[in-house]
Amino acid sequence: MMRIQWFAEMLSERGIQLSERQNEQFHIYFKLLVEWNEKMNLTGITEEEAVYEKHFYDSLSLTFFKDFNQVKSIADIGSGAGFPSLPIKIAFPHLKVTIVDSLNKRILFLKHVVEQLGLTEVSCIHGRAEDVARQADHRDKYDLVTARAVARLASLNELCLPFTKKGGYFASMKGASPQDEVDESVKSLKELRGQVEAVFNMALPFEQSERHIVMIKKLEPTPKKYPRKAGTPIKEPIV
Repeated sequence: MMRIQWFAEMLSERGIQLSERQNEQFHIYFKLLVEWNEKMNLTGITEEEAVYEKHFYDSLSLTFFKDFNQVKSIADIGSGAGFPSLPIKIAFPHLKVTIVDSLNKRILFLKHVVEQLGLTEVSCIHGRAEDVARQADHRDKYDLVTARAVARLASLNELCLPFTKKGGYFASMKGASPQDEVDESVKSLKELRGQVEAVFNMALPFEQSERHIVMIKKLEPTPKKYPRKAGTPIKEPIV
């Protein structure tokens, strides 16, 4: 019997049907998150219903606004405990997923989760986004790039758009209305060849806190000078 009844039901209303195996994967993920959280700081949210709402459902909200059956590859930048990419991967097993995080301890956790859940085609890379984005295997390569609550948009554009292929999308997942960040990021979007196509919003089902997704289309390949060296995009955003 599935533990969190509303989760599968609400996803089903959005056209995502979870199998028994997928429900089991979410449950194992929850247990591993809580277990590892005792020895390293992964999340402040550990109560089961809250993890399902604020991490799993929240991560999957991206798929409500984009047809993931048409997406083949995603990169998740500064993924932390695996959000949003791992919940999306569980729900859409065909995806090829790359996770980039600068903290090796988190990468070890993510590799363990991937192994325990039996996920394939997930690579967890320990490194700074600025450095990884310079590698030919990752530059201008991904259909969709995500970042959830990592930094302000003017900085994120430089961290994430270099991974995004021409014609692909960078989806920045935000809490409160990001309009001021969007306004502030005009110059960085121009420099990094991105264009805001839409800003979607929704509320979490129980807590009702706001969520926004800024969907940015990549118009052209990344200019050679970007990203600048590690740390610079956060310290000196292009504004």
